[in-house]
Amino acid sequence: MKDLKALAVYLPQFHPIVENDEWWGKGFTEWTNVTKAQQLFSGHYQPRLPADLGFCDLRLPETRQAQADLARQYGIDGFCYYHYWFEGRRLIERPFNEVLASGKPDFPFCLCWANETWSRRWLGEEQEVLMKQGYSMADHERHAAWLAQAFDDQRYVRVAGRPVFLIYRPLDIPELQLALDVYRQTVSRLIGVDPYLVGVDSHKPGMDLRTAGFDASMNFTPQLGFVPNALDDRFSKKRLLRNFRQGIWNSRPTVANYGQSSDEMWRRRPTHDGWFPSVFVGWDNTARRGQRGVVMLDDGPDAFAKNVRRALGLLQSRPQGEQILFVNAWNEWAEGNHLEPDQRHGHGYLKALQQELQAVRGGTSA
Repeated sequence: MKDLKALAVYLPQFHPIVENDEWWGKGFTEWTNVTKAQQLFSGHYQPRLPADLGFCDLRLPETRQAQADLARQYGIDGFCYYHYWFEGRRLIERPFNEVLASGKPDFPFCLCWANETWSRRWLGEEQEVLMKQGYSMADHERHAAWLAQAFDDQRYVRVAGRPVFLIYRPLDIPELQLALDVYRQTVSRLIGVDPYLVGVDSHKPGMDLRTAGFDASMNFTPQLGFVPNALDDRFSKKRLLRNFRQGIWNSRPTVANYGQSSDEMWRRRPTHDGWFPSVFVGWDNTARRGQRGVVMLDDGPDAFAKNVRRALGLLQSRPQGEQILFVNAWNEWAEGNHLEPDQRHGHGYLKALQQELQAVRGGTSA
């Protein structure tokens, strides 16, 4: 699998922005959530604190270079940056803007449009919209014109010479096939290449998004909808009893097993042949959601390695050039889902990933 690409999903929200100052308080970044996390039951691993890279600030080129160097050391081929576009307005854009403008780090990348409305729950009951996601054909054309600048960068990840662009919630887009045509036509007109469009199936598990006009799907994990009670904040006797059986005297968080949950997601993987797998490192979003969070126990490098191994096994049957593994995530700290070293596992997850990649690539990582 010499053409295999392992791409780590990358969250850019580790620096302050004016909007987050207004919505959440002066100086808010994702670290604000991470450091306020609390242990909710005996043995619960919180707070999760960084090791090698510290509480990094993504405005610093030294930080971005150190991340790329670390990723490359362990066989990762690029970052898949979350990209936020709201009808011409971009948020958390500074890190990627500087990566694009400076040419550094010299490390491959692609973009995933996280096209969700930003909102927050107020006391767990009402929902306040912070930034509404809207759509129009004119805006798709503007968006495509902006994207063409990134696609034209020599570092941009490609399939058969075509820049890979992911859309997180594709089915939210009205007149989707027509919209995708606008992206294709605009990019082709500006830089002479048809983008390779990938729909993420996070909100429609297993769907073959080629039927909606995409070139492929990305099977997003974790699919929390496959974890009992994970998407239900209401009191549940079943959740209470399941937690008690695990020796957890707290009825509020949904507590599951990483290995069992991964097995269920794998069992319910797509049945079509047009998808790229993703593997998730771990899960604990109580830093964001507190008592209403979802915690997956018995994770760790060995359990993660099993997930990677079977995803790579699937990719071995795919055509060369279309062997892409997405690793979720490089730095989703507030979801307990990060390859970046922490004070518990150190480089354990990175070493586990490197070992599995080397087994199918042969030789050693660059």
